[in-house]
Amino acid sequence: MMNRRQLLGAGATAGAGLLSAGAWASTSNMGLPEAALMDNANTQGPLHPPTGPEYRPVVTLNGWTLPFRMNNGVKEFHLIAEPVERELAEGMTAFLWGYNGQSTGPTIEAVEGDRVRIFVTNKLQEHTTIHWHGLILPSGMDGVGGLSHPGIPPGKTFVYEFDLTKSGTFMYHPHADEMVQMAMGMMGMFIVHPKDPTFMPVDRDFIFMLNAFDIEPGTYVPRIMTMTDFNLWCWNSRLFPDIDPLVVNQGDRVRVRVGNLTMTNHPIHMHGYDFEVTCTDGGWVPKQARWPEVTVDIPIGGMRAYEFDAVHPGDWAIHCHKSHHTMNAMGHDVPTFIGTDQRKLSQKVQEFQPEFMAMGSAGMADMGVMEMELPDNTVPMMTGWGPYGPIEMGGMFSVVKVREGIGSDDYSDPGWYENPPGTQAYEWTGELPEHARKADANTHITPKTTSNG
Repeated sequence: MMNRRQLLGAGATAGAGLLSAGAWASTSNMGLPEAALMDNANTQGPLHPPTGPEYRPVVTLNGWTLPFRMNNGVKEFHLIAEPVERELAEGMTAFLWGYNGQSTGPTIEAVEGDRVRIFVTNKLQEHTTIHWHGLILPSGMDGVGGLSHPGIPPGKTFVYEFDLTKSGTFMYHPHADEMVQMAMGMMGMFIVHPKDPTFMPVDRDFIFMLNAFDIEPGTYVPRIMTMTDFNLWCWNSRLFPDIDPLVVNQGDRVRVRVGNLTMTNHPIHMHGYDFEVTCTDGGWVPKQARWPEVTVDIPIGGMRAYEFDAVHPGDWAIHCHKSHHTMNAMGHDVPTFIGTDQRKLSQKVQEFQPEFMAMGSAGMADMGVMEMELPDNTVPMMTGWGPYGPIEMGGMFSVVKVREGIGSDDYSDPGWYENPPGTQAYEWTGELPEHARKADANTHITPKTTSNG
């Protein structure tokens, strides 16, 4: 079993918040793997395998990879189902249920052909199970409470053990009191790498889970009975502007894997590139069956992976294209004030509430500029600042940052991209700027004249 020092040295930035679970220190006497915990919401670097075949490890956006130990040829993992506190964004914490200190739970990584043994300890107040979503395994290991096996009672540990018969992108989540436990944040990703390292190789491999909560401003616990009117749309239980960027070295072959355990589909759109969907719930897509896309729709309960060659440097937006999913803490009953003169009303209200600000008469963009006082434990609906002003986004939004000279295990934010001269939109002042006049002169073609004679 890896100890804490080995874990912290496993990658360039891996394990920055990875801790040994002191409460479980005695579990080694019980034959259980040490239960690693994560105490922050930052993206952890890749966790390279300490033993067995090499593979390009995934990087979980605002998440981490669960370490394992080898026991007579079996990879052993330890998941703890428990109440957790998750920082969704700066200034907002949610009281959720998750695994090993976080929601979403840690990513599990292994290799096609491995036998895995996963210990699941239940520290909730009700029974739970884990369903291994998309994996091919024995019926009794499928994790449907009451059907596959009894529920895991509070305080008990169950063991799941099976062979990984196929590679691909999978998920895990409870199948016991499923509506409540998933609404509270219990979910994670499961990656099975191909046994042949020359099959579908990439230089960067990102993964994130689409999930959603209904948490009213000023409160901390999700409303579990919500069916469709969620107000917080997350990637790995994180909201923009605090979703980390996808940092890429120019020239890399990049894979982005996305899982969806929300109650709706999400069209994930990436700017600056086209790409090919290379993997679905069912497995890898043969090359002859792929086609170029700029948006991939992730169905409910589905997974998609797409790939591209990072040849275009810059800061490129990546987001869900359902516009309400790039907003935070939306109030669905807010009236439309476009075209309304609110000045007299504002003066009256300000006599009693001096900090009152009327907004929405010319659209909602002023919400991205004004810094109104907010209720406790919430975030602005439109937020985030870029190098040229407010980005006016939230929720399911991040940036793919493609740069030259990024190290193979470096995922730190390189800062904002500086557009080269002549490659940025500019204000029209009545004449072309010098760089545009030069470009126009260089590209002007004098049409040829022809004669009928």
